[in-house]
Amino acid sequence: MVSTALIISTPSHSEANAASDESNGDTHVSVEKSNGKSNVAENSNGAHAAKGPGKHQAVGHKSLLKSDDLYQYILETSVYPREHKALRDLREMTARHPWNLMSTSPDEGQFLMLLLKLMNAKNTIEVGVYTGYSLLSTALALPDDGKVIAMDIHRKNFELGYPFMEQAGVAHKIDFREGPGLDTLDALLLEEKNRGFFDFIFVDADKDNYVNYHERLMKLIKVGGMIGYDNTLWNGAVVAADDEILPKYVRYYKEYVCNINNVLASDPRIEISQVPVSDGITLCRRIL
Repeated sequence: MVSTALIISTPSHSEANAASDESNGDTHVSVEKSNGKSNVAENSNGAHAAKGPGKHQAVGHKSLLKSDDLYQYILETSVYPREHKALRDLREMTARHPWNLMSTSPDEGQFLMLLLKLMNAKNTIEVGVYTGYSLLSTALALPDDGKVIAMDIHRKNFELGYPFMEQAGVAHKIDFREGPGLDTLDALLLEEKNRGFFDFIFVDADKDNYVNYHERLMKLIKVGGMIGYDNTLWNGAVVAADDEILPKYVRYYKEYVCNINNVLASDPRIEISQVPVSDGITLCRRIL
């Protein structure tokens, strides 16, 4: 059986831009929730300064592994040798972008590609595009006649990554739509053919809307199809004590991440597995 890919990014209701100084005076975190993901740029006196190509301490560090050396081993042994050249080039370009923490990590991209192929997916939904590492991973995993509807309210970020999709020869699989994700989902639901049509949905967008996405996506995913919610372990903050010092953007979204985790755990319409890849991804298979 074959299936389709749809990638959607949406803003939060507040469209807030916040800049804050952390309590130690050394860390500055800026958060923009206008493109469907939390746009985060962090400068901590070298904590995220580049230490050489491929070092996850440099940029986009989302691994929950405590050992940097172990994570680097995974990347260099299992991920980078098999990473498509266009994905590598896109990853290296995105590493220079001020919001690089929004990017899907390469080990997660590899995991998604394998999952999509195991499912024989042809149609999927991904909520959150940014420069498109996960979008390109999806497009590469789909058959030649597969389609990805990619959505984000900021076309400019998608356009940064689009040349790499052309380079990979998969641009014909991608249908980019600019606009808020919730509105786009509602528009999709107006067409009866979209209900229960999609095979896989990857959600990596504004965490305060995850519950709102879920109710809509459950109408779009087919029975037997799967939804993957990204960042569901949220830097490990889901188990942080209330008085633990956290970056303000991490603390702000912690409640929303815990909420979606509770909602998914109690939803009788799905089977779930929370996988500690990257920042945590919860896989939900629709059974009802």
